[in-house]
Amino acid sequence: MTLECRRCGACCIALSISTLDKPAGVRCPHLTEDNLCSLWGRPERPYVCSAFRPEPAFCGSSFEEALELMGELERSLQRETRADRKRRRETHGRG
Repeated sequence: MTLECRRCGACCIALSISTLDKPAGVRCPHLTEDNLCSLWGRPERPYVCSAFRPEPAFCGSSFEEALELMGELERSLQRETRADRKRRRETHGRG
């Protein structure tokens, strides 16, 4: 099931955007006061932003729920990334 974007800006706050050096939980500098992307439709807009599609599992039913869900997703990805780096160090150390 797809979801129509609410234009709440939660994804532009909760998620990290590495190509912009934007950490998770920080409002994107390109997010306008009315929660619109100032890079929308421009070639400078990061691919990860253009490719993101609203889904109930990420966006929930409100801005607050979206921040919570996407925040948990981001934390989960960070834990996974740290675990992957640790495994690579351990594997490399044994080789």
